[in-house]
Amino acid sequence: MAVIKKIVVVGGGPAGMMAAVRASQLTKDITLIEKNPTLGKKLLLSGKGRCNLTNVNELDSFLERFPKNGQFLRDAFKHFFNNDLMDFFEKRGLKLSVERQGRVFPVTDRANSVKEVLENELNKNNVNMVYKTKIKEMLVEKGEVKGLLTAGKKIIPAKRVILATGGVSYSFTGSTGEGIKMAQGLNHSVSQIRPGLVPLEIKQRYPRLLEGLTLKNICLKFSNGKKDIFSEIGELLFTGFGVSGPLVLSLSGQIVDWLEAREKVYVEIDLKPALSREKLDLRLLRELNANSKKSIKNILSGLLPRRMVNVFIDIAKIDPDKKASHFTQKDRRDLASLFKGLRLDIIRSRPIEEAMITMGGISLKDINPRTMESRLIRGLYFAGEMIDVHADTGGFNLQAAFSTGYLAGESAALN
Repeated sequence: MAVIKKIVVVGGGPAGMMAAVRASQLTKDITLIEKNPTLGKKLLLSGKGRCNLTNVNELDSFLERFPKNGQFLRDAFKHFFNNDLMDFFEKRGLKLSVERQGRVFPVTDRANSVKEVLENELNKNNVNMVYKTKIKEMLVEKGEVKGLLTAGKKIIPAKRVILATGGVSYSFTGSTGEGIKMAQGLNHSVSQIRPGLVPLEIKQRYPRLLEGLTLKNICLKFSNGKKDIFSEIGELLFTGFGVSGPLVLSLSGQIVDWLEAREKVYVEIDLKPALSREKLDLRLLRELNANSKKSIKNILSGLLPRRMVNVFIDIAKIDPDKKASHFTQKDRRDLASLFKGLRLDIIRSRPIEEAMITMGGISLKDINPRTMESRLIRGLYFAGEMIDVHADTGGFNLQAAFSTGYLAGESAALN
């Protein structure tokens, strides 16, 4: 007769590892199943390989970074929040640093350092690790978890199961949505799966000409003609298909929703957000008067990244050799308007396989926020990206994964 495992965690990402760690601190006989040969494959990609594991924002402002459903996380964050997470790693020898905008990174600048701490804790607490094993089905009787069936048709009996299999973004890491499908097969509602923190494709050809160029200290305004969304001051990256970079990624979730509704969406780039339109007009007037014999191309070289000058002139429909002394007031004001609102039309987002996170997932109405347990199946818990919560960049999504994993592990061990 098969030995009944007390708690089985499915998924070896940040949520799954933290769930297994917390459960193993409170009880014995914890098993962690991962379909990859190693743990934390997607974790190693976070923060461009540096792992932006959390943010030092206080609770209310932290929750505001989740444009939808953030309040669902309040209980999980009260159990285990950013200071708790930082203490967890620092007490185990990993020093952390707080960078701009409150982002927290390991001082090693290596995501693998975060993974190593979690793996050491799993080993220390005698968590049974099972690799290269895919789960095909959840075994349920009379509304209660009884175990799991592997793809190899092996039955793993269990009293409690924590699903932390992730979303469907970066599918090459193993995030292919099987846990979401499994839950859906057990009558859990699933909110529409969509790409989040994803680059955007642009109609115009300019991005292809500027591929690889990063604009710094700029501001964006996204619009669907009815509503405007303004970014903070930051960076934008031109790609071969459109735009990316922190400002684009942070707001892309709301843009994806607009696009899903078949709305026409555009973005305006404010190249000089520190200057009002009037002050910019005066700045251009001074430049033109001081360099009356120079061509506009030479003057713009001092105001824009060199690679952008020809593109800017082309958009403005100006003769690049036109002398500053020949510029009219209308010419100057048209230039100022372009500096304050360089428009690009958005046609679509990149595929979800290229998205950093998944939007959508297990409906929150089917999850108890105080325990992370399913409201439909006793003994089944959810954690991490497969839940229908998402935030912008800055460590918020990883904190949500760690916090929901911690609460799910604790609840499964104590209930």
